[in-house]
Amino acid sequence: MNIHEYQAKALLRRYGVRVPNGQVAFSVRAAGDVPKKLSGNAFVVKAQVHAGGRGKAGGVRFVEGSEQAAAAAADLLGSTLVTAQTGDAGQRVHRVYVEERCNVVRELYLALLVDRSVGRVCIVASDEGGEEIEDILAQAPERLQRVAIDPDSGLQPDTVRHLAADLSLSGGAAEMAVPLLSGVYDAFIDNDASLIELNPLAVTPGDDLVALDVKMVIDDNALMRHADLEALRDEVERDAAEIEARRYALNYLKLSGTIGCMVNGAGLALATHDLIVQNAGAPADFMDIRPEATRAQVATGFGMLLTNPNVKCVFANLCGGGILRCDTIADGIADVVRDVGLPVPLIFRATGTNADLSRKVLADRGVDAMFVSDFAQAASLAVQEARGVA
Repeated sequence: MNIHEYQAKALLRRYGVRVPNGQVAFSVRAAGDVPKKLSGNAFVVKAQVHAGGRGKAGGVRFVEGSEQAAAAAADLLGSTLVTAQTGDAGQRVHRVYVEERCNVVRELYLALLVDRSVGRVCIVASDEGGEEIEDILAQAPERLQRVAIDPDSGLQPDTVRHLAADLSLSGGAAEMAVPLLSGVYDAFIDNDASLIELNPLAVTPGDDLVALDVKMVIDDNALMRHADLEALRDEVERDAAEIEARRYALNYLKLSGTIGCMVNGAGLALATHDLIVQNAGAPADFMDIRPEATRAQVATGFGMLLTNPNVKCVFANLCGGGILRCDTIADGIADVVRDVGLPVPLIFRATGTNADLSRKVLADRGVDAMFVSDFAQAASLAVQEARGVA
Protein backbone atom coordinates (compact mmCIF):
# COMPACT_ATOMS: atom_id res chain seq x y z
CA MET A 1 0.00 0.00 0.00
CA ASN A 2 1.38 3.38 -1.02
CA ILE A 3 0.91 6.34 1.28
CA HIS A 4 1.29 9.99 0.35
CA GLU A 5 4.44 12.01 0.96
CA TYR A 6 2.87 14.12 3.73
CA GLN A 7 1.67 10.97 5.51
CA ALA A 8 5.10 9.33 5.28
CA LYS A 9 6.79 12.47 6.60
CA ALA A 10 4.43 12.67 9.55
CA LEU A 11 5.19 9.03 10.35
CA LEU A 12 8.98 9.46 10.07
CA ARG A 13 8.86 12.59 12.21
CA ARG A 14 7.68 10.39 15.08
CA TYR A 15 10.92 8.44 14.73
CA GLY A 16 13.13 11.52 14.96
CA VAL A 17 13.74 11.90 11.22
CA ARG A 18 13.98 15.57 10.28
CA VAL A 19 11.59 16.77 7.57
CA PRO A 20 10.53 20.31 6.59
CA ASN A 21 7.47 21.70 8.33
CA GLY A 22 4.39 21.55 6.13
CA GLN A 23 0.68 20.93 5.88
CA VAL A 24 -1.62 19.20 3.39
CA ALA A 25 -4.32 21.21 1.62
CA PHE A 26 -7.39 20.03 -0.30
CA SER A 27 -8.45 23.45 -1.60
CA VAL A 28 -6.91 26.61 -3.01
CA ARG A 29 -7.97 28.61 0.01
CA ALA A 30 -6.43 26.12 2.43
CA ALA A 31 -3.18 26.09 0.45
CA GLY A 32 -3.00 29.88 0.65
CA ASP A 33 -3.49 29.75 4.42
CA VAL A 34 -0.71 27.22 5.09
CA PRO A 35 2.25 29.63 4.64
CA LYS A 36 0.78 31.86 7.36
CA LYS A 37 1.29 28.99 9.80
CA LEU A 38 4.87 28.23 8.72
CA SER A 39 8.18 30.08 8.99
CA GLY A 40 9.85 32.23 6.35
CA ASN A 41 8.56 33.31 2.98
CA ALA A 42 9.89 30.55 0.70
CA PHE A 43 7.75 27.45 0.22
CA VAL A 44 7.23 24.40 -1.97
CA VAL A 45 3.82 23.29 -3.21
CA LYS A 46 3.75 19.61 -4.16
CA ALA A 47 1.07 17.55 -5.89
CA GLN A 48 0.24 14.49 -3.79
CA VAL A 49 -0.06 11.51 -6.11
CA HIS A 50 1.28 7.96 -5.87
CA ALA A 51 3.92 8.39 -8.56
CA GLY A 52 7.50 9.55 -8.86
CA GLY A 53 8.85 12.10 -11.31
CA ARG A 54 6.54 14.88 -10.10
CA GLY A 55 9.20 17.55 -10.42
CA LYS A 56 9.85 16.96 -14.10
CA ALA A 57 6.09 16.87 -14.74
CA GLY A 58 5.46 20.24 -13.12
CA GLY A 59 4.01 18.80 -9.93
CA VAL A 60 6.47 20.59 -7.64
CA ARG A 61 6.31 24.41 -7.50
CA PHE A 62 8.67 26.78 -5.67
CA VAL A 63 6.81 29.85 -4.45
CA GLU A 64 7.15 32.98 -2.34
CA GLY A 65 4.35 33.79 0.12
CA SER A 66 0.69 32.94 0.41
CA GLU A 67 -0.53 34.37 -2.90
CA GLN A 68 1.91 32.34 -4.98
CA ALA A 69 1.15 29.23 -2.90
CA ALA A 70 -2.55 29.65 -3.62
CA ALA A 71 -1.88 30.23 -7.32
CA ALA A 72 0.26 27.09 -7.54
CA ALA A 73 -2.42 25.07 -5.76
CA ALA A 74 -5.09 26.45 -8.12
CA ASP A 75 -3.00 25.27 -11.05
CA LEU A 76 -2.40 21.80 -9.59
CA LEU A 77 -5.66 20.87 -7.87
CA GLY A 78 -7.96 19.07 -10.27
CA SER A 79 -5.28 18.78 -12.93
CA THR A 80 -3.99 15.51 -14.33
CA LEU A 81 -0.31 14.96 -13.67
CA VAL A 82 1.48 12.79 -16.22
CA THR A 83 4.86 11.45 -15.11
CA ALA A 84 7.16 8.67 -16.24
CA GLN A 85 5.45 6.39 -13.68
CA THR A 86 1.78 7.22 -14.30
CA GLY A 87 1.59 6.33 -17.98
CA ASP A 88 -0.22 8.48 -20.51
CA ALA A 89 -3.45 8.53 -18.50
CA GLY A 90 -1.74 10.33 -15.64
CA GLN A 91 -3.17 10.83 -12.14
CA ARG A 92 -5.61 13.48 -11.01
CA VAL A 93 -4.38 15.78 -8.23
CA HIS A 94 -6.80 15.95 -5.29
CA ARG A 95 -4.48 17.39 -2.64
CA VAL A 96 -1.26 19.38 -2.38
CA TYR A 97 1.38 19.60 0.31
CA VAL A 98 2.75 23.03 1.20
CA GLU A 99 6.00 23.04 3.14
CA GLU A 100 8.88 25.31 4.07
CA ARG A 101 11.67 25.47 1.52
CA CYS A 102 15.00 24.13 2.76
CA ASN A 103 18.44 25.45 1.87
CA VAL A 104 20.52 22.64 0.43
CA VAL A 105 24.27 22.11 0.16
CA ARG A 106 24.17 18.53 -1.15
CA GLU A 107 21.51 16.03 -2.18
CA LEU A 108 21.86 12.32 -1.36
CA TYR A 109 19.77 9.27 -2.09
CA LEU A 110 18.80 6.84 0.66
CA ALA A 111 16.35 3.94 0.73
CA LEU A 112 15.49 0.91 2.79
CA LEU A 113 13.89 -2.02 1.01
CA VAL A 114 13.44 -5.77 1.20
CA ASP A 115 16.19 -7.44 -0.80
CA ARG A 116 14.67 -10.82 -1.64
CA SER A 117 17.95 -12.07 -3.13
CA VAL A 118 19.46 -12.17 0.39
CA GLY A 119 16.25 -12.28 2.43
CA ARG A 120 17.09 -9.15 4.40
CA VAL A 121 16.28 -5.48 4.71
CA CYS A 122 18.86 -3.58 2.71
CA ILE A 123 20.11 0.01 2.73
CA VAL A 124 20.61 1.47 -0.74
CA ALA A 125 22.36 4.84 -0.90
CA SER A 126 24.18 7.16 -3.26
CA ASP A 127 26.30 10.28 -2.77
CA GLU A 128 23.99 12.08 -5.20
CA GLY A 129 20.20 12.27 -5.24
CA GLY A 130 17.35 14.24 -6.76
CA GLU A 131 15.32 14.02 -9.94
CA GLU A 132 18.15 12.73 -12.12
CA ILE A 133 19.20 9.89 -9.80
CA GLU A 134 17.98 7.08 -12.07
CA ASP A 135 19.90 8.43 -15.06
CA ILE A 136 22.99 9.05 -12.93
CA LEU A 137 23.04 5.53 -11.49
CA ALA A 138 22.36 3.99 -14.91
CA GLN A 139 25.55 5.63 -16.16
CA ALA A 140 27.58 5.05 -13.00
CA PRO A 141 26.16 2.10 -11.01
CA GLU A 142 29.31 1.96 -8.88
CA ARG A 143 28.05 5.07 -7.06
CA LEU A 144 25.27 3.02 -5.48
CA GLN A 145 26.07 1.65 -2.04
CA ARG A 146 24.19 -1.43 -0.82
CA VAL A 147 24.32 -2.79 2.75
CA ALA A 148 22.29 -5.78 4.00
CA ILE A 149 21.17 -5.62 7.65
CA ASP A 150 21.41 -8.68 9.89
CA PRO A 151 17.88 -9.18 11.30
CA ASP A 152 19.23 -10.62 14.56
CA SER A 153 21.52 -7.71 15.45
CA GLY A 154 19.60 -4.97 13.64
CA LEU A 155 21.16 -1.80 12.31
CA GLN A 156 24.47 -1.12 14.08
CA PRO A 157 25.97 2.39 14.52
CA ASP A 158 29.29 1.27 13.01
CA THR A 159 27.48 0.18 9.86
CA VAL A 160 25.98 3.66 9.51
CA ARG A 161 29.32 5.36 10.18
CA HIS A 162 31.00 3.36 7.43
CA LEU A 163 28.18 4.17 5.04
CA ALA A 164 28.38 7.88 5.94
CA ALA A 165 32.07 7.82 5.11
CA ASP A 166 31.35 6.14 1.77
CA LEU A 167 28.86 8.94 1.04
CA SER A 168 31.55 11.54 1.86
CA LEU A 169 29.65 12.86 4.86
CA SER A 170 31.67 14.58 7.58
CA GLY A 171 31.23 16.71 10.67
CA GLY A 172 27.69 17.18 11.95
CA ALA A 173 26.13 15.52 8.91
CA ALA A 174 28.09 12.33 9.57
CA GLU A 175 27.03 12.41 13.23
CA MET A 176 23.39 12.95 12.22
CA ALA A 177 23.50 9.88 9.94
CA VAL A 178 23.29 7.46 12.88
CA PRO A 179 20.06 8.74 14.48
CA LEU A 180 18.49 9.43 11.07
CA LEU A 181 19.12 5.96 9.64
CA SER A 182 18.21 4.34 12.96
CA GLY A 183 14.90 6.18 12.89
CA VAL A 184 14.18 5.17 9.31
CA TYR A 185 15.06 1.54 10.08
CA ASP A 186 12.82 1.49 13.18
CA ALA A 187 9.97 2.98 11.14
CA PHE A 188 10.53 0.34 8.46
CA ILE A 189 10.39 -2.57 10.92
CA ASP A 190 7.66 -1.24 13.21
CA ASN A 191 5.29 -0.48 10.33
CA ASP A 192 6.01 -3.53 8.15
CA ALA A 193 7.20 -1.38 5.27
CA SER A 194 8.51 -2.81 2.02
CA LEU A 195 10.10 0.48 0.94
CA ILE A 196 11.10 3.80 2.50
CA GLU A 197 12.85 6.10 0.06
CA LEU A 198 14.37 9.49 0.90
CA ASN A 199 15.14 11.32 -2.32
CA PRO A 200 16.59 13.75 -1.95
CA LEU A 201 18.07 13.54 1.52
CA ALA A 202 19.53 17.01 1.92
CA VAL A 203 22.65 18.21 3.68
CA THR A 204 21.85 21.71 4.91
CA PRO A 205 24.23 24.67 5.47
CA GLY A 206 23.93 23.88 9.18
CA ASP A 207 25.34 20.38 8.54
CA ASP A 208 22.00 18.75 9.24
CA LEU A 209 20.28 15.93 7.33
CA VAL A 210 16.71 16.62 6.20
CA ALA A 211 14.42 14.32 4.18
CA LEU A 212 13.03 16.62 1.47
CA ASP A 213 10.91 13.94 -0.18
CA VAL A 214 9.74 10.58 1.16
CA LYS A 215 8.13 7.61 -0.53
CA MET A 216 6.80 4.83 1.68
CA VAL A 217 5.14 1.53 0.80
CA ILE A 218 3.50 -0.69 3.44
CA ASP A 219 3.20 -4.45 3.02
CA ASP A 220 -0.52 -5.08 2.37
CA ASN A 221 -0.25 -8.48 4.03
CA ALA A 222 0.64 -6.86 7.34
CA LEU A 223 -2.16 -4.31 7.48
CA MET A 224 -4.21 -6.44 9.86
CA ARG A 225 -1.62 -5.38 12.46
CA HIS A 226 -1.87 -1.69 11.58
CA ALA A 227 -5.39 -0.28 11.63
CA ASP A 228 -3.90 3.22 11.84
CA LEU A 229 -2.00 2.70 8.59
CA GLU A 230 -4.98 1.10 6.84
CA ALA A 231 -6.80 4.37 7.50
CA LEU A 232 -4.18 6.20 5.41
CA ARG A 233 -5.13 4.35 2.24
CA ASP A 234 -6.25 6.77 -0.49
CA GLU A 235 -8.97 4.95 -2.41
CA VAL A 236 -9.15 7.78 -4.98
CA GLU A 237 -5.62 6.89 -6.12
CA ARG A 238 -6.51 3.23 -6.71
CA ASP A 239 -8.04 1.66 -9.76
CA ALA A 240 -11.76 1.03 -9.25
CA ALA A 241 -11.35 -2.63 -10.20
CA GLU A 242 -8.67 -3.09 -7.53
CA ILE A 243 -11.00 -1.62 -4.90
CA GLU A 244 -13.78 -3.98 -6.00
CA ALA A 245 -11.39 -6.94 -5.90
CA ARG A 246 -10.37 -6.14 -2.33
CA ARG A 247 -14.04 -6.07 -1.30
CA TYR A 248 -14.36 -9.64 -2.57
CA ALA A 249 -11.04 -10.84 -1.06
CA LEU A 250 -9.31 -11.20 -4.44
CA ASN A 251 -5.63 -10.43 -4.85
CA TYR A 252 -5.76 -8.27 -7.95
CA LEU A 253 -3.51 -5.79 -9.69
CA LYS A 254 -4.33 -4.24 -13.04
CA LEU A 255 -1.54 -4.33 -15.62
CA SER A 256 -1.16 -2.99 -19.14
CA GLY A 257 -1.32 -6.19 -21.24
CA THR A 258 -4.05 -7.92 -23.22
CA ILE A 259 -4.34 -11.36 -21.57
CA GLY A 260 -6.64 -11.55 -18.58
CA CYS A 261 -5.26 -14.02 -16.06
CA MET A 262 -7.28 -15.87 -13.41
CA VAL A 263 -5.12 -18.13 -11.26
CA ASN A 264 -5.44 -19.65 -7.79
CA GLY A 265 -2.08 -19.34 -6.06
CA ALA A 266 0.44 -16.49 -6.22
CA GLY A 267 3.31 -18.76 -7.28
CA LEU A 268 1.27 -20.26 -10.11
CA ALA A 269 0.19 -16.76 -11.12
CA LEU A 270 3.80 -15.60 -11.38
CA ALA A 271 4.71 -18.68 -13.40
CA THR A 272 1.73 -17.98 -15.67
CA HIS A 273 2.96 -14.45 -16.24
CA ASP A 274 6.46 -15.72 -16.99
CA LEU A 275 5.23 -18.12 -19.66
CA ILE A 276 3.03 -15.48 -21.25
CA VAL A 277 5.95 -13.06 -21.43
CA GLN A 278 8.26 -15.78 -22.79
CA ASN A 279 5.76 -16.21 -25.61
CA ALA A 280 5.94 -12.46 -26.30
CA GLY A 281 2.57 -11.75 -24.70
CA ALA A 282 1.57 -9.39 -21.91
CA PRO A 283 -0.68 -10.07 -18.88
CA ALA A 284 -3.51 -7.59 -18.32
CA ASP A 285 -3.63 -8.30 -14.59
CA PHE A 286 -2.38 -10.26 -11.62
CA MET A 287 -5.34 -12.13 -10.11
CA ASP A 288 -4.80 -14.66 -7.35
CA ILE A 289 -7.98 -16.37 -6.13
CA ARG A 290 -7.55 -17.20 -2.46
CA PRO A 291 -8.13 -20.78 -1.26
CA GLU A 292 -11.26 -19.79 0.69
CA ALA A 293 -12.88 -18.02 -2.28
CA THR A 294 -16.57 -18.66 -2.93
CA ARG A 295 -18.36 -19.16 -6.23
CA ALA A 296 -19.63 -15.55 -6.01
CA GLN A 297 -16.11 -14.20 -5.44
CA VAL A 298 -14.85 -16.12 -8.46
CA ALA A 299 -17.70 -14.71 -10.53
CA THR A 300 -16.79 -11.19 -9.47
CA GLY A 301 -13.17 -11.70 -10.47
CA PHE A 302 -14.00 -13.19 -13.85
CA GLY A 303 -16.47 -10.39 -14.52
CA MET A 304 -13.74 -7.84 -13.82
CA LEU A 305 -11.55 -9.43 -16.50
CA LEU A 306 -14.33 -9.26 -19.08
CA THR A 307 -15.05 -5.59 -18.38
CA ASN A 308 -11.42 -4.59 -18.97
CA PRO A 309 -11.42 -3.19 -22.53
CA ASN A 310 -7.77 -4.12 -22.99
CA VAL A 311 -8.41 -7.85 -22.48
CA LYS A 312 -8.45 -9.77 -25.77
CA CYS A 313 -8.26 -13.25 -24.24
CA VAL A 314 -8.69 -14.81 -20.78
CA PHE A 315 -6.38 -17.51 -19.47
CA ALA A 316 -7.79 -19.41 -16.46
CA ASN A 317 -4.97 -21.51 -15.02
CA LEU A 318 -6.18 -23.54 -12.04
CA CYS A 319 -4.90 -26.08 -9.56
CA GLY A 320 -7.64 -27.53 -7.35
CA GLY A 321 -6.81 -28.20 -3.72
CA GLY A 322 -8.44 -29.39 -0.53
CA ILE A 323 -10.38 -26.16 0.01
CA LEU A 324 -10.93 -24.51 -3.38
CA ARG A 325 -11.92 -27.07 -6.02
CA CYS A 326 -11.73 -26.52 -9.75
CA ASP A 327 -15.49 -27.01 -10.20
CA THR A 328 -16.22 -24.13 -7.81
CA ILE A 329 -14.19 -21.84 -10.05
CA ALA A 330 -15.88 -23.24 -13.15
CA ASP A 331 -19.30 -22.54 -11.63
CA GLY A 332 -18.33 -18.93 -10.97
CA ILE A 333 -17.10 -18.50 -14.54
CA ALA A 334 -20.25 -20.08 -15.97
CA ASP A 335 -22.44 -17.74 -13.90
CA VAL A 336 -20.81 -14.72 -15.50
CA VAL A 337 -21.00 -16.13 -19.02
CA ARG A 338 -24.69 -16.87 -18.49
CA ASP A 339 -25.32 -13.24 -17.53
CA VAL A 340 -23.04 -11.27 -19.88
CA GLY A 341 -21.75 -13.74 -22.45
CA LEU A 342 -18.15 -14.45 -23.39
CA PRO A 343 -16.87 -11.67 -25.68
CA VAL A 344 -13.26 -12.93 -25.79
CA PRO A 345 -11.63 -16.37 -26.11
CA LEU A 346 -11.24 -18.37 -22.89
CA ILE A 347 -8.29 -20.72 -22.44
CA PHE A 348 -9.08 -23.05 -19.56
CA ARG A 349 -6.44 -25.24 -17.89
CA ALA A 350 -7.28 -27.18 -14.72
CA THR A 351 -5.39 -29.74 -12.66
CA GLY A 352 -5.93 -31.15 -9.18
CA THR A 353 -9.19 -31.61 -7.28
CA ASN A 354 -12.24 -31.91 -9.57
CA ALA A 355 -10.36 -30.78 -12.67
CA ASP A 356 -12.37 -33.16 -14.89
CA LEU A 357 -15.60 -32.04 -13.28
CA SER A 358 -14.75 -28.36 -13.91
CA ARG A 359 -14.42 -28.98 -17.64
CA LYS A 360 -17.73 -30.84 -17.61
CA VAL A 361 -19.40 -27.95 -15.77
CA LEU A 362 -18.29 -25.47 -18.41
CA ALA A 363 -19.25 -27.74 -21.31
CA ASP A 364 -22.67 -28.60 -19.83
CA ARG A 365 -23.42 -24.92 -19.20
CA GLY A 366 -22.51 -23.90 -22.72
CA VAL A 367 -19.27 -22.03 -22.02
CA ASP A 368 -17.24 -22.06 -25.22
CA ALA A 369 -13.85 -22.58 -23.58
CA MET A 370 -10.69 -24.04 -25.11
CA PHE A 371 -9.51 -26.85 -22.82
CA VAL A 372 -5.73 -27.31 -22.73
CA SER A 373 -3.91 -29.58 -20.30
CA ASP A 374 -0.30 -28.62 -21.04
CA PHE A 375 0.83 -25.42 -19.26
CA ALA A 376 3.22 -24.23 -21.96
CA GLN A 377 0.74 -24.93 -24.76
CA ALA A 378 -2.02 -23.09 -22.89
CA ALA A 379 0.15 -19.99 -22.42
CA SER A 380 1.21 -20.04 -26.07
CA LEU A 381 -2.40 -20.39 -27.22
CA ALA A 382 -3.49 -17.50 -24.99
CA VAL A 383 -0.90 -15.23 -26.61
CA GLN A 384 -1.99 -16.29 -30.08
CA GLU A 385 -5.67 -15.74 -29.28
CA ALA A 386 -4.95 -12.31 -27.82
CA ARG A 387 -3.31 -11.40 -31.12
CA GLY A 388 -6.17 -12.87 -33.10
CA VAL A 389 -3.86 -15.21 -35.01
CA ALA A 390 -4.80 -18.61 -33.57
